[in-house]
Amino acid sequence: MDPVDEIKKLYYGATRATIQRDIARAVALLKQLPNEDERQRAAVYMDGLSQMRSEWGGKKKEKGYRE
Repeated sequence: MDPVDEIKKLYYGATRATIQRDIARAVALLKQLPNEDERQRAAVYMDGLSQMRSEWGGKKKEKGYRE
C-alpha cells in the first residue's frame, strides 16, 4: 500500500484508544516518503491525527499523570 494511503487509513480509523499507536505508525510512514510532494499529500492527515491526539488527551503532559 502507498504510504500516504496508509496514513489516510490511519486517520479515518483512529480512535481514542489507538491514537498514540496510529500517530507513531504515521510518523514512521512519513519518514519513508521520498519527496516533498508526497509529504504535502500526507500533511493534512498528519495534522488531523495531531488534532485528535490533542482533543482526546492522548499525550501525557506530566510524569505520573493518570486519567
